[in-house]
Amino acid sequence: MKINWFLIIAIFIGGALGTTVRYYINVQTLFTLYPLGTLIENILGSFLLGVLTRYILHRKPHEIWKAGLGVGFCGSLTTMSTLAADAFMLAGENTLLTAGLYVLLSLFAGLLVAFLGFVITDRFAKRKGEKSHV
Repeated sequence: MKINWFLIIAIFIGGALGTTVRYYINVQTLFTLYPLGTLIENILGSFLLGVLTRYILHRKPHEIWKAGLGVGFCGSLTTMSTLAADAFMLAGENTLLTAGLYVLLSLFAGLLVAFLGFVITDRFAKRKGEKSHV
């Protein structure tokens, strides 16, 4: 398999930008008792991935854009490992119920906003005369 260095560079740049946004969100929510930063990052990343998915379905952008924005930016902005660590922290400091609710909220909110991102982008596209995908 031939390595496409342009894709790797796009993922690197997108990853650097996504990580920067993630760091900024973490710094702003560092002293909250609840792992709010991780929740915001995952919800924002899920929404953006929903928007990107709708855009990709219709516009068929170059692979570099898909890799840079999807894998790079959204992949580095969202985090499953920190969600798991936060859940264990909540279970240790609070209760299993608090940790379970955090995981469920993260999962369902992520799915909901990904769907909303897709639908909202689809509605905007329909206003511009593009074919709907919903």
